[in-house]
Amino acid sequence: MYYDFDEVDAFTVGAIGQPGARMFFLQARRGATRVTIKCEKQQASAISDYLRRVLNDLPAPTEKPIAAAMELAQPVDAVFVLGPVGLGYDRSNDMVLLQLEEVVEVDEEGEPIEDEDDDRGHLRVFLTRSQAHAFCDHAESVVAAGRPACIWCTRPINPDGHLCVRM
Repeated sequence: MYYDFDEVDAFTVGAIGQPGARMFFLQARRGATRVTIKCEKQQASAISDYLRRVLNDLPAPTEKPIAAAMELAQPVDAVFVLGPVGLGYDRSNDMVLLQLEEVVEVDEEGEPIEDEDDDRGHLRVFLTRSQAHAFCDHAESVVAAGRPACIWCTRPINPDGHLCVRM
């Protein structure tokens, strides 16, 4: 499975479920084509953080994508689970590049398990600076919408209470 988008209508992140039990997804859309990838909250946050650092060295975008484009399109059917992530900037076309790959199974020693088919999923997507900014803003709000952090230990507080290790 190899998906390649030289441009997209939308690239977004979203979460499904209640805080504490949410599942996170990245989604790229172009016309009727949609690719959804399951990821971890920390992965979505790390992608956003890295994109922010790249974007801070570039001119601010002149347009903003429509907010409705940032919502996950339904149904949300992940084609693979996110593993390695590659990020970069292509100066020739003034676009941000994201390379997302399927997670690799490892053995007890942490070595990748060789698969003779090796049909791991890949998604390569180019984003405009505006789309990258919108992704970062949206990712920060999606991640922050979870459980609040304890002010003493910084661990998430569950709706039914919290046993703080520092209290």
